Amino acid sequence: MVHAEDLKRRAAAHALTYVTDGMRLGLGTGSTARHFVELLSEKVHAGLTVLCVPTSEQTLAQAVSLDVPIATLDEAGPLDLCIDGADEIGPGLALVKGGGGALLREKIVASAAREMIVIADASKKVDTLGRFPLPIEVVDFGVASIQRHVEAAVREAGCSGTIVLRRDGDGHPFVTDQGHQILDAHLGRIPDPAALASALKEVAGVVEHGLFLGLARRAVLAGKDGITELEPGSF
Repeated sequence: MVHAEDLKRRAAAHALTYVTDGMRLGLGTGSTARHFVELLSEKVHAGLTVLCVPTSEQTLAQAVSLDVPIATLDEAGPLDLCIDGADEIGPGLALVKGGGGALLREKIVASAAREMIVIADASKKVDTLGRFPLPIEVVDFGVASIQRHVEAAVREAGCSGTIVLRRDGDGHPFVTDQGHQILDAHLGRIPDPAALASALKEVAGVVEHGLFLGLARRAVLAGKDGITELEPGSF
């Protein structure tokens, strides 16, 4: 049996073939993206020239430690490519992201890129999104009130389930790099991701949600039988 980390690394290695000299890259966050940054650093040390925008403080620290050239998004300008992982990959390359809490920066960076490539092991491909809890980033003022309105928005979009405030290992509210908190929506299934995304955007206090729709142009999935590439119309 192939270990999940081996599959993640294989997906990351394949995505690296899309990187060419002189590119401005968005670097994702999470276990699969971490493999990509490691492999990218090897290419940089071998002479590849890139400029990278990390999507989290975690990825920034890793890139700096490996001597990968980094810049802010304002410094880098429009990006050629963003490579990031996903918690779920559904039809049309609709994604659930944010399990690591970096969804806001991840979405900003992905939106600034000409193309987004998602890298993952094949288990992340699902027929319907929702098995993985959907992260919803909110401000820290009136969180209980915001949660009630989020629950109403979820029902309006035809979903049901439990919504809980994410906490860290000490039991304190989890705080994102931007100083916000996260509500995790355990919905089971999301029959209409676009409707849910629209409903959540209308809730005052919601900063961003983990539904990435219309952003990914390619998915690289590593499974026991090798690499599979998907585009929005080939799911």
